[in-house]
Amino acid sequence: MVQSPEAAIDREQLAQLLTLSGRGDEKAFAQLYERSSAKLYGVCLRMLRDRGEAEDTLQEIFTTVWRRASSFDASKASAMTWLITLSRNKSIDRLRKRHEAHGDDDMIDGLADDAPSPAAHAQTSQEHQQLEHCLDELENKHRDAVREAFFTGATYNELADRCAVPLGTMKSWIRRSLIKLRTCLER
Repeated sequence: MVQSPEAAIDREQLAQLLTLSGRGDEKAFAQLYERSSAKLYGVCLRMLRDRGEAEDTLQEIFTTVWRRASSFDASKASAMTWLITLSRNKSIDRLRKRHEAHGDDDMIDGLADDAPSPAAHAQTSQEHQQLEHCLDELENKHRDAVREAFFTGATYNELADRCAVPLGTMKSWIRRSLIKLRTCLER
């Protein structure tokens, strides 16, 4: 996917803010929060499906960022990837705590094997293969945009910036691609 110069600059600035935060720079930390909190909140909300828990988790995330920003290594991952990974991990931790808090009755109910049956596993594998086949039928730039939107949580604006296309064009690409995917998957 072609990345616009603005998106590259934003990635570099985010990495710099994270690095400065790791050195105790409170102003950089405030800017980091301002630039990334909405996206990270969205990640938490999608996983937790509860606004209050998502807000609490976001607070935990930024407390951890403040403490661990010095461990960020720009050669291993982008700043946003590092932040999203942290957000997912914190959300998973919260989901585990929620599950543990349900008590013994839920634990007894959970003793049955939750692993998918061989038939269900085969069905899931087949669906995954079909999805990949259908994605391969899309134009490269459209396929990349769909993958970015749904697998990394990129917004329309971010995708439009990265591809250097107008916002309306990006929305059209995604909409048309989803229609093509649905048609392909229904075959």
